[in-house]
Amino acid sequence: MDHSFATPSGFRQRKLPPRMRMRGSAADMTDPNQLFEDTSTNTGSPGMGYRASETQSADFTAQSLLSDPMSNLAMVYGSSLATQGKDMVDKRLYQFIPISKLKYYFAVDTMYVGKKLGLLVFPYMHENWEVRYQQDTPVAPRFDINAPDLYIPAMAFLTYILVAGLALGTQNRFSPEILGMQASSALIWLIIEVGVTLLSLYIMTVNTDLTTIDLIAFSGYKYVGMIIGVLSGLIFGRICYYLMLLWCCIAIVVFMVRSLRLKILSEAAAEGKLIQGAKNQLRMYLTITIAAVQPIVMYLLTYHLVR
Repeated sequence: MDHSFATPSGFRQRKLPPRMRMRGSAADMTDPNQLFEDTSTNTGSPGMGYRASETQSADFTAQSLLSDPMSNLAMVYGSSLATQGKDMVDKRLYQFIPISKLKYYFAVDTMYVGKKLGLLVFPYMHENWEVRYQQDTPVAPRFDINAPDLYIPAMAFLTYILVAGLALGTQNRFSPEILGMQASSALIWLIIEVGVTLLSLYIMTVNTDLTTIDLIAFSGYKYVGMIIGVLSGLIFGRICYYLMLLWCCIAIVVFMVRSLRLKILSEAAAEGKLIQGAKNQLRMYLTITIAAVQPIVMYLLTYHLVR
């Protein structure tokens, strides 16, 4: 069927089918109340193309930088500087804090801690005070009760600070500033004690295998007796504090003398000399002095906590 019709000018114009006319009119119709153009029928978005081109540009830039020899050289040089800096920091840190050696002093277990605490409070019946060695290396503390460790001193120091805060709280004198001063005083006393001991060993030219960490460990054992004294005073009164502190002071003196005697006099014992010379007498006096300082510090850091 011919859908053309004649116009006044004489030309014939093709007439569209009804379906095509509706489809075209629907596409041309617009809602006058619509605020934005409907783009749901669009197959693509200009923004997507922009972002894709931007990603491609960034990838191209990164590839160009990586393919540049100067960029590769800069990356290698920066990595080398970072490695050298890390090695330098590790070396400097190891000079002051030997991390590998600290692992030895914390190699403890529950059985060792229990036995060592008993030795600190009752050192009178213990006979063998020598540290065991295996191929010129001292065995780990968990295998030898005579070996010094840092676990008990560190935990005892923290526990002492908590007990001091408890004692100050029962007296209505607690404050963060006072507790901080208490912790600072205990730490300063420990530093002074270890420093004076090292200086004395240097002046007397004593060749010993005692290290700074060993001295910190031995000096930190007194906090166990301080905790026992303060807790006894808080529970049973001031008289019990004096009695328990006196017991712990005597125990720590015996423990220090018997432990340090073998360390400080190890040179004379190795050479088979009798402890009769003036130099060995000074070493013995130094050992006794180090042990005698412990009760003084214990009393100064605890007497004001029990009233």
